[in-house]
Amino acid sequence: MADTQSISLVKKLQGKVAIVTGGASGIGESTARLFAEHGALAVVIADIQAEKGKSMAESIGLQRCSYVQCDVADEELVKSMVEWTVKTYGGLDIMFSNAGTIGSSDQTILDLDFLQYDAVMRVNARGMAVCLKQAARKMMELGTRGAIVCTSSVAAVMAPQAFTDYTMSKHAVVGLVRAASQQLGCSWDKD
Repeated sequence: MADTQSISLVKKLQGKVAIVTGGASGIGESTARLFAEHGALAVVIADIQAEKGKSMAESIGLQRCSYVQCDVADEELVKSMVEWTVKTYGGLDIMFSNAGTIGSSDQTILDLDFLQYDAVMRVNARGMAVCLKQAARKMMELGTRGAIVCTSSVAAVMAPQAFTDYTMSKHAVVGLVRAASQQLGCSWDKD
């Protein structure tokens, strides 16, 4: 059974070009490695952690993997990264929007620090929207029926006792994906 699943994944990823934000560590690192293992033509690791990102790209193999330093909340940087990916590898098939952060303290609503809140929302909510927008625009421009995946969290639906800013940011991702799915899924049906 596992061999059949592996063959199926290789076929699905064969020749595909993927961007993985937050790809230098954690879920993003594991995903980037799996994309490469399962036949992706190229994996672009987009992250703010330069040393880890470069090391990851080297460990996968520079012929199939690149590192781009990118703050996902900066729309011009994300747009440039998407353009660079298309120019370098000939397309964009997968955007795994995974970059995220958690606040430096486990705040409740009663002690919510709005500087920390803004920093968390900037990456987790705005960054997701920026990546989804830029990837979708490029995929539609190229006529690519690609995949855009956004990492949320169980915290979005099962609020913990603290981490209010993080919970709000991940709930925003759920709303973003629901709205974008309706809008972008419908646009393909018009063709």
